[in-house]
Amino acid sequence: MPELPEVETYRRFFEETSLYQSISDVYVEDTKLLTTDYDTLVHQLKNKQFIGTKRVGKNLFAQLDAPYWLHFHFGMTGDLAYFKDEEDTPRFARIIFRFANGFKLGFLCPRKFERIGIVEDIEAYLSRKKINKDALEITLEELKKSLVKKKSPIKSALLDQSTVAGIGNWIVDEVLFQAKIHPEKVSSQLSENEIIMIYEAMRLVIQTAIDSQANYDDFPKNFLIHARGWGIQNIEILIGKCPECGEKIEITKVGGRTTFFCANRQVL
Repeated sequence: MPELPEVETYRRFFEETSLYQSISDVYVEDTKLLTTDYDTLVHQLKNKQFIGTKRVGKNLFAQLDAPYWLHFHFGMTGDLAYFKDEEDTPRFARIIFRFANGFKLGFLCPRKFERIGIVEDIEAYLSRKKINKDALEITLEELKKSLVKKKSPIKSALLDQSTVAGIGNWIVDEVLFQAKIHPEKVSSQLSENEIIMIYEAMRLVIQTAIDSQANYDDFPKNFLIHARGWGIQNIEILIGKCPECGEKIEITKVGGRTTFFCANRQVL
């Protein structure tokens, strides 16, 4: 699933390709992908221009030269593509914005979990969806205030978008590994120093991912991500060792989510 680093990459791509071009038409293959009525969507987009973007966690908002935004949610496998010729139309480009200059922006929706729709007030939308501040914008005090109230394991607390927006499963595992915090430690029992370590690790991991354009192979060698068996059905066969101490990485379930951690480094 695209997480904050991937969506930040999409945001930058969107700004590099699709701003300040008049939208001549919008193609929608399946209206179930829309959170706004089709006719309303087309009416509010046609002959308008995208003039800016804002990302909050995994949510991308494209500002129009009008008092509203277009919201993109990338679901499990969403992506963007910019192209011109019809023969270059990417597979799964189920929503296409056609620009007056002949170019097109495709919203790729392979599994149809992706969504777009008009949003008039971003803050009201985030409040309604219970999405807290972005992981790169939240302050230490704001994060601390949220974590000390949670009675759940810290992994579950960080995955909750009402705690902090934008971090998903692998990022939380990496953050807790870098901070040396066991994923099952109860959030409300964290010390102030542990919360500081989580906050600093969160910023480190996310910024590293953004700088690497979410290319995991380019992450530092001391990152837990290199020990994960990505895409391997029998994952335990190829699970790696801790890049810091050399012990075998443990796999468990926390809040129903597969969790990787080093029992030697992250002591409960």
